Amino acid sequence: MTNPAERLVDLLDLEQIEVNIFRGRSPQESLQRVFGGQVAGQALVAAARTTDGERPVHSLHAYFLRPGRPGVPIVYQVERVRDGRSFTTRRVTAVQQGRTIFNLTASFHKPEEGPFEHQLPPARKVPDPESLPTVTEEIREHHGELPEQLERMARRQPFDIRYVDRLRWTAEDVKDAEPRSAVWMRAVGPLGDDPVVHTCALTYASDMTLLDAVRIPVQPLWGPRSFDIASLDHAMWFHRPFRADEWFLYDQESPIATGGRGLARGRIYDVEGRLLVSVVQEGLFRAL
Repeated sequence: MTNPAERLVDLLDLEQIEVNIFRGRSPQESLQRVFGGQVAGQALVAAARTTDGERPVHSLHAYFLRPGRPGVPIVYQVERVRDGRSFTTRRVTAVQQGRTIFNLTASFHKPEEGPFEHQLPPARKVPDPESLPTVTEEIREHHGELPEQLERMARRQPFDIRYVDRLRWTAEDVKDAEPRSAVWMRAVGPLGDDPVVHTCALTYASDMTLLDAVRIPVQPLWGPRSFDIASLDHAMWFHRPFRADEWFLYDQESPIATGGRGLARGRIYDVEGRLLVSVVQEGLFRAL
C-alpha cells in the first residue's frame, strides 16, 4: 500500500487471536517509541470489536504507562466490564513483550434524543483550510529541501495538517506567545464508511499536535529542542458523528505547565463550527 490513509486503515485492522484478545502491528519506525495515538486508536478498535456495533463510543480515558517498542506487535486484552440497557463499558490493557504499556477504559452509548441541546461557539474565527499551506510546504519554504528523514516522514503522514498560525522558527517568534495552537486536519485519503474506523483514526490524530500548545511559549515547534516529551494520559468525549477524512479544526490550549508536566485541552470542530470531540491530555516534559 502506498497511500498513507490506506496504511492507517490497515494499522487499525487488528487480528483477533482469541475471544477478547487482539493483536496489532507496530511498524518499524525511526522513533524511539511507538506513537501514542497509534496505541490509543488500536485499543479503541479492540474495545469496539467486543460490542454489538450499535453503540458508538462516547468517551475514553487512557494512561500511557511505558514506551512501546517500534516493530514489536502489541496485544490488546479486553475486559467486558458492563453491558447495560444504554451503556457498554470496556477496559483494554495493551501488552508488549509481557509488559503492560497502556490502559484504556471506553464507554459506549446507545444513541438517543435528549431533552435539550446547546453548544458554545468556537473561540475564534480561522481561515479556511484550503487557504493555508501544509506543514511540509511551510518547512520547505523555511529550509528549502527537506532532510531525507523528514521527507520520508512526510510521505508516510496519514493526515494533512495545516497550522492556522504560521509556524514559529526562532526564540524571538515565540517570545510572549500564548499557549494556544490550532490546526486543520483530515486524512490524506478516503477511510471507507465504517464509523469505528473514523473514530479510531481521529483518536490517532488527537495525539499528534495537542502538546504543541504547551510548547509554543517555550521553544519553536520545529528544529532542535532542549527537552523530551511523553504523553502521560489522554481523555476524549465524542459528541457528534464525523468523518476523519473530511476537514476538522483542532483548537488547542494549555492552561498550565508546572512540575515537569503540561496540561493541554482541545476542541475539535467541523467546517460548520459544530463541536465534534473534546480532548484533554497531560504530558511529561524533561530536560535532555
